[in-house]
Amino acid sequence: MTRDGDIPTIFNPRRSRAPSVLVTDEGVSNGPFTHADSVGSQQEATADQPLSPLTTKYKTCSDSLCSSSARKIYFGIWVTICVTASWVGATHCIKYLYIMKPVEYDEAMVLAPQDGAGVNVTAIHNHYIATYKAPFFTTWFVTNWTMLFFPLYFVSRLGSRRCESPSDILSESIRDFRDKGFTAGRFLTRCSLFCLLWVGTNYMYIRSLHILLATDVMALFATNISFVYLLSWVILHEQFVGIRIMAVILCDTGVALLAYMDGITGSPTLGGVVLATSAAAGSAVYKVLFKKVIGDATYGQVALFFSLIGMLNAALLWPLSLGLFLTGLETLHWDRLPWPALLAASALSLVANLLGNFSVALTYDLFITLGLITAVPVSAALDVVLYGAQFEGMKLAGMILIAVGFFLVMFPDNWPDYITRLLRNIIMLSHSASDKRIVEPRKGYGSCK
Repeated sequence: MTRDGDIPTIFNPRRSRAPSVLVTDEGVSNGPFTHADSVGSQQEATADQPLSPLTTKYKTCSDSLCSSSARKIYFGIWVTICVTASWVGATHCIKYLYIMKPVEYDEAMVLAPQDGAGVNVTAIHNHYIATYKAPFFTTWFVTNWTMLFFPLYFVSRLGSRRCESPSDILSESIRDFRDKGFTAGRFLTRCSLFCLLWVGTNYMYIRSLHILLATDVMALFATNISFVYLLSWVILHEQFVGIRIMAVILCDTGVALLAYMDGITGSPTLGGVVLATSAAAGSAVYKVLFKKVIGDATYGQVALFFSLIGMLNAALLWPLSLGLFLTGLETLHWDRLPWPALLAASALSLVANLLGNFSVALTYDLFITLGLITAVPVSAALDVVLYGAQFEGMKLAGMILIAVGFFLVMFPDNWPDYITRLLRNIIMLSHSASDKRIVEPRKGYGSCK
């Protein structure tokens, strides 16, 4: 899992300071206390091969573009694109499961001509019915794929350059939990509680897709970042930041606009908004409780934890899915089950969760979080093309408020310092540019021979 310091890192990068004395491979120090002979030799070498200003500027630019922070930003852009694509793809595949499909059926008719002789004719009609309405089965099936977390982590560790045996990788992941005081029974109990919270959150998210458009659900789910801040402030005692409280208010206002965009009389929109917002709150509770109960976890711990959640889901919750099917509360036609969409949704959801938990090894956590909000306009474009959706009025205003609140929550704790520094730099640059314009016309004057 990520640490608390990883999120604001891009706003406050650690500035690496070069030491005053550097020792080269030849053992010659080039710091301020260097011997005069070595300094003279370095000056002579520099004088022999002078660097032009263009070369120096190119070298400085190249070093900055290839630095560690720059590489993290490059990886972060790709991670944001991948998170956006996987999140949008998984959500729209689940939405496709609920679309009513045409079903052909035969209807026998008797045509009576004028001579009285009847002719039997069979007419084929298309009737649109909901062949799939099983949100809990979808949740159970998608959650089963989290069992692949630890096998994928295990294979990646075996394929790395480190020479580690399989027993070392497994014992390392288990030992980390044992060092935190978890016994086997206590650990499985915690995993079971987190499994129920995970399944409940995903069920509300998937159930809301039966009522709302995918873009509406994704915009509402993006408010989980405001719930995370509120719970972190109360439970984890994080620093109070006034602008983030304003962001929470904006997100709540956007949720209210989406809830009443179709009115409250005879419209299921309000129920769908409540489900999607509850899913966002459940996701925030999961993240904060994981931080509170498990703490700072390694990648091996995260992979093992998710795999156990998938195993507990597959082993304990299948009777509930079967009972819902037998009682008729969920509709499943096994001969017309949309397996391609269901498998695609499961695979894309697995990819999104893998990127969300392991991409922090390559980039800043900020880029992972950005994938939640950048997925909203991409999903809106798909809804317009596929379903002819229209985003205007209260719906558009609610999404804009949620997006503004999302970015305000991501502001660093000391954001006023950055604003002050930025304004100071802009003023200094404007003064230097004006001074340069004043000095340049005087270059031709006062030159005497």
